[in-house]
Amino acid sequence: MSVMVKESPINEKDMVAEAEKALADISRIRDGVGRVIFGQENVVERTLVALLAGGHALLVGVPGLAKTKLVETLGVVLGLDSRRIQFTPDLMPSDILGSEVMEQDETGKRSFRFISGPIFAQLLMADEINRASPRTQSALLQAMQEYHVTIAGIRHDLPSPFHVLATQNPLEQEGTYPLPEAQLDRFLMQVDILYPEIEAERRILLETTGVEDAKAANVLQPARLKEIQTLIRRMPVPESVVEAILTLVRSARPGQGNAETDKHVAWGPGPRASQALMLCTRARALYDGRLAPSVDDVRALAEPVLQHRMALTFAARAEGTSVRDVVAKLAKGI
Repeated sequence: MSVMVKESPINEKDMVAEAEKALADISRIRDGVGRVIFGQENVVERTLVALLAGGHALLVGVPGLAKTKLVETLGVVLGLDSRRIQFTPDLMPSDILGSEVMEQDETGKRSFRFISGPIFAQLLMADEINRASPRTQSALLQAMQEYHVTIAGIRHDLPSPFHVLATQNPLEQEGTYPLPEAQLDRFLMQVDILYPEIEAERRILLETTGVEDAKAANVLQPARLKEIQTLIRRMPVPESVVEAILTLVRSARPGQGNAETDKHVAWGPGPRASQALMLCTRARALYDGRLAPSVDDVRALAEPVLQHRMALTFAARAEGTSVRDVVAKLAKGI
């Protein structure tokens, strides 16, 4: 038995044809990114899955791991209008959203005119997002969820598609602020970026210290990306995957009968986590060349989808338990 999203009906033959066309496009995207980003296949996969699912992603890692380079490359490869904001402690919300200025015409009549900020882009790179104050970070809340901003009581719609790829330094570093929980929940996934494997680092040394660096090339248009995102939302989801998602997310909440969770978790993920898993499992399946997700997709995406939507108790942190440890145990149980 399969569960279908409420969409216009599409027969299996047309679905397969659309999927094969999308697979060819995704293959070209992967090749385009691979020309510039060496190794880090897991990071590239998860970031692309977030974009194909129509969401935002938080890239977490120490400086120098090509987080910014990855975002820049994706903007070029996907043909998106990209803007970059360098988050700093003195950054103000108006520096992101824009502001109204007063103008005077030839007759002396005065009026306000809205000057849009860098958020009016198809791909917004929020660089080192946790170096700005919570007040500034909150400027992204409405935009990331509702795809418009309100300035002086007037609604301003954002371009479509609209994605935020934010880079974040580990909270252990100096000069960082924890992101508000409400904003973390807006990110479809948190993608942890680790140090590259030795072969990938060897290739980095050889190919990025010469006269010319490899440059990304555009392979897709925004309209085609939106078509793929729509296709992903129309993909069938087996009942076993739906049950696995519900079991996983609900078991991550205290008070739901899971002793391990009750012992270690202070608060768990809400329904937005279930929605994120539904979308991301479909996108990952298509990324791998499959027409429907499996329970293995749920297990593979459990960590990036859940880890930023949970908090541990003080006792759990004192014991050295991490959110990843808890999520890994829960994922094994589905």
